[in-house]
Amino acid sequence: MDSRRSARRAWLMLALGIGAYSAAVFQRSSLGVAAIEAQRRFGVTPAVLSLFSVLQLLVYAALQVPVGMLLDRLGSRRLIATGALVMGTGQLVLATAHPVALAVLGRVLVGTGDAMTFISVLRLIPVWFAPRRVPILMQVTGIVGQVGQIVAAYPLVALLQSAGWTTSFLIAAAVALAVSAMAITWLRDAPPGVAAVAAAASVKEVLARLAHAWREPGTQLGLWTHFVTMFSGVVFALLWGYPFLVVGEHRTPAEAGVLLSLLVLVAMGIAPVFGQLAMRWPYRRSIPVLAIIGATAGAWTLVLLWPGRAPLAVLVALVVVLASNGPGSMMGFDYARTENRPDRIGSASGIVNVGGFAASLLTIALIGIVLDLQSSGGPTAYTLTDFKLAFAVQYLFWAVGLTGFLRSRRRLRTARGVQLDPFPRAVLRYWRRTRAGA
Repeated sequence: MDSRRSARRAWLMLALGIGAYSAAVFQRSSLGVAAIEAQRRFGVTPAVLSLFSVLQLLVYAALQVPVGMLLDRLGSRRLIATGALVMGTGQLVLATAHPVALAVLGRVLVGTGDAMTFISVLRLIPVWFAPRRVPILMQVTGIVGQVGQIVAAYPLVALLQSAGWTTSFLIAAAVALAVSAMAITWLRDAPPGVAAVAAAASVKEVLARLAHAWREPGTQLGLWTHFVTMFSGVVFALLWGYPFLVVGEHRTPAEAGVLLSLLVLVAMGIAPVFGQLAMRWPYRRSIPVLAIIGATAGAWTLVLLWPGRAPLAVLVALVVVLASNGPGSMMGFDYARTENRPDRIGSASGIVNVGGFAASLLTIALIGIVLDLQSSGGPTAYTLTDFKLAFAVQYLFWAVGLTGFLRSRRRLRTARGVQLDPFPRAVLRYWRRTRAGA
């Protein structure tokens, strides 16, 4: 009976964590779906409005390491509750703001609270669940949390049209404040009797833990995994995919919306597969990562070299491949978890999370710069050729990320003394063992 009660409590903690993360994704995505209304309310150009997203990502990425250090010291419950409270405050500011400066402050607060949420939720999983379940549950958390993006894309849009700006963002603020109260009331860092946070430490000791986490080859491999797998899908979904499809490829807004929704839905379907691979082949986690890099670069090469507009089937294939980017990036947190001591997992996860968001931020900015250099007539004047030249900057980040990934993988294998058979031989051996067991 006690074991069943403990299992139910663990699943409740996970459900609360995923709910908090979904709410954070909703808050993060809320301005994107309100872009037209925001332009009218604040009287800004699309270029200025895009800075809101860039600034929010910048704040998110910059806070990952400090948040990871706080997570090791304070635990998930306090950070999730604080993050939701800060996001709610940011949405309150945005709901009542008229000057652009106040709107920017509101988004900075949303980015700050958002930065506290995801790695705090991830930390709950290895504390509440057996190690064999952790890789799959991490994938499920990352993908199911994206439900918040769907909520922002549909119910919030309907609310904006019916109730207006102020009411819509006041409701968004209320959601965040409710999550904060929920976390304080029901969420727990660990089962009774299990230490969930590090012992009190001086600033010197905290910085020493951070330094150890950074020097750990597994942390660096996690960072480069997150860097090289995540950015292309984020850039497409967050900002440049919609204008590329509608303005560049001349797809209808409805078609573009379906393709962006397909990206989220496919990712939700394939995430458990990556979790299973990480669980069954812990020493082969780099294989799916390399496959994702190759498939993503290959799909983009096909689209960018296609003469003229790409057929819809090719664009669907691109979106399906991009759907693997989010689940693939979660492998980075699995490296942080397995290669660090428990008292450094928060710091290590923060370091890992910087990778993908830094790459995404830089790619978004460079694509915008290239588009501006190619055309001076505004977003609707961009040609398909302009978009293709701009999206070609991704190859620079794949090259840098792949180099860092391979070097850190070699360092980790050398440090651990790992020698692996060729992958096809390992698969054949596993298949024979499975058949013999059957």
